[in-house]
Amino acid sequence: MSRRCELTGVGPMVGHSVSHSNIKTKRRFLPSLRQTALQSEALNQSFRLKISNAALRTLDFRGGLDAFLVKADDNELSLRARRLKKQIKAKLAETAAA
Repeated sequence: MSRRCELTGVGPMVGHSVSHSNIKTKRRFLPSLRQTALQSEALNQSFRLKISNAALRTLDFRGGLDAFLVKADDNELSLRARRLKKQIKAKLAETAAA
């Protein structure tokens, strides 16, 4: 599994470790990821996603998984998240039509 957030697309970045004598060596900055179970209100189901801690805070701010995915850009989402977004949009359209 890659070290990439499934909702925001945040991945490892590259930089330098700088010593006291100013010697620079390459290093990787890994994102702070956690595997969490998120509840979808539209589908009445929970899903386990690997997301960053910043994305978890953003989910709370935007009002949950459904609201986040509806507004999210498809380029940033993982394949699983895009499929989930499609299911949520279909369910919301179905309930709006009824």
